[in-house]
Amino acid sequence: YRYSQFYTEDEFCHYNMFNHYFFGGEAARETCRKFLCQDSGEKVIMVTDPPFGGLVEALASSFKKLMSMWKETEKEGHNNQEMPMFWIFPYFFESRILEFFPSFSMMDYQVDYDNHALYKHGKTGRRQSPVRIFTNLPPSMIVLPAEEGYRFCHICQRYVSSGNQHCEICDSCTSKDGRRWKHCVLCKRCVKPSWFHCNSCNCCALPNHTCEKTDAGCFVCGKAGHKRSACPSLSHT
Repeated sequence: YRYSQFYTEDEFCHYNMFNHYFFGGEAARETCRKFLCQDSGEKVIMVTDPPFGGLVEALASSFKKLMSMWKETEKEGHNNQEMPMFWIFPYFFESRILEFFPSFSMMDYQVDYDNHALYKHGKTGRRQSPVRIFTNLPPSMIVLPAEEGYRFCHICQRYVSSGNQHCEICDSCTSKDGRRWKHCVLCKRCVKPSWFHCNSCNCCALPNHTCEKTDAGCFVCGKAGHKRSACPSLSHT
């Protein structure tokens, strides 16, 4: 809303990205359409930084509708393309985002916020930001700064964090958080360095995790083999 105080109706649209709603009605929708279609849509890229608590499915639905508006331009070939996009979101939503946008990939770049107590760079914020950039642009096109600890992997053909080492078995730079991950032969994938393979769960997890297949036992005495209703410690009349 505050942007409407600085920009005219021809430059700004008040828009709800969770339900694809233009508060200015059809006039605002037309303003957005004209913006996407200017220069036949050649120089348009969508950059979105939504609230991290937002539902991915709702956001993806709105983004696809904006992409459809872009496809309506008269530029030949748009029917087989997607509008270029940067979606800024935490890396642990990767599987959900790729579910709706299979053509997207996650960049290694760690996004910091100067005005956010948790995600700003420095001693008062997180040691490493979990926020990443998801994009449908070819990863090789996006150059990440070497002075901030990024390097180019010639095998993956993309820039990665310096700690993200290429795994020959997975044939990929597999780290999601900037640390060097290790390959688990049993899981057949790379996992976080603090994880270990649990034979009970048949997967890798933290050493002090609660096994999914372990019998929790009695709620009263804690022993296995019976439940609370049959606990001998309870007196029955």
